[in-house]
Amino acid sequence: MDKPLKGVRVIEMAGIGPGPFAGMWLADQGAEVIRVERPGGTPGAERDVLLRGRRVVQVNLKAPEGVALVKELVASADAIIEGFRPGVMERLGLGPDALLAVNGKLVYGRMTGWGQSGPWAPTAGHDMNYIALTGALHAIGRAGERPVPPLNLVGDFGGGAMFLVTGMLAALLAVKNGAEGRVVDAAMVDGAALLMAMMYSFKGMGLWRDAAGYNLLDGGAHFYDTYECADGKWLSVAPIEPQFYAEFRRLTGLDADPVLDTQMDAKGWPALKERVAAALKTRTRDEWMAVFEGTDACVAPVLSMTEAPAHPHMAARGVFAENGGVMQPNPAPRYGDTAPETPTMMTRGQNDTRAVLESLGIDAARIEALAAAKAVAL
Repeated sequence: MDKPLKGVRVIEMAGIGPGPFAGMWLADQGAEVIRVERPGGTPGAERDVLLRGRRVVQVNLKAPEGVALVKELVASADAIIEGFRPGVMERLGLGPDALLAVNGKLVYGRMTGWGQSGPWAPTAGHDMNYIALTGALHAIGRAGERPVPPLNLVGDFGGGAMFLVTGMLAALLAVKNGAEGRVVDAAMVDGAALLMAMMYSFKGMGLWRDAAGYNLLDGGAHFYDTYECADGKWLSVAPIEPQFYAEFRRLTGLDADPVLDTQMDAKGWPALKERVAAALKTRTRDEWMAVFEGTDACVAPVLSMTEAPAHPHMAARGVFAENGGVMQPNPAPRYGDTAPETPTMMTRGQNDTRAVLESLGIDAARIEALAAAKAVAL
């Protein structure tokens, strides 16, 4: 079965974080992703999972010939991804107006933290700064403690890259149906805020306290939290629905304690959490998992990155694979019963400039002239 994005060509302007993640995801789905890097390439690319599945063109964007070459690449492409600060691509002569003039069907994907507009748009920032403005960072953490950075999953990847590719796919579909090309302005503040839609709904209904660690899904509830076991390892416990909560109580012996009958009374959660914690501290993590295995108690072990690939469920689905000496997650989602195929990693110093330019019909003499002008590195 062909991958769903086979035949789609994407130009990726080299960057960090969400841009490469978006490029990886598009490549995983079968798109031809051509990464435009500066001469010399990206150090350590051969071990960077986010860069898998690409071809690389090394272009000097300070040379007019290099800028002209990017426009030629764009003329043959369906989409472009860039993750620079607002105005950088325009100053290079590669902004939306310039490139849509070259290719009127182009989907121009722009990935930033603050967005292309607003008073903070020109300023620097990172994932945690962006999610701080959305209410998300404030909502993550223990009661009475400082907010906890949720890695860079909420801003860079969840609120950033995945909204970028979703917007680009929607725009590509519109172009396929006859529309003109368009700009996709994907800002992490926009995406991360939208990820908080349910929590804002709960707050509007009076069901969410505007402080971390007191609510149903932030660790405030005794039936939605992590608990330490006798061996210092941890379980994730999430039996929200009454029937799952009853199963959890039965398997832990807590069904004999009538105090736990008041599951949804938030005032009692701190005391009930102590009871659950004491019960789960009596056995090791693996001993408890032998009890919970195959049940609807909604309990799973908290695995390390070393442990996760070897778990029987993860192994059976082929969620991870070792490739190029790097353990990495396989592409997702999967289609039908097709097993995931692990994309190839970049090689050390990978440079496909000559091959890519030849595939565009650029002759050898011009390629050598571009190299002589230091517009490209071969």
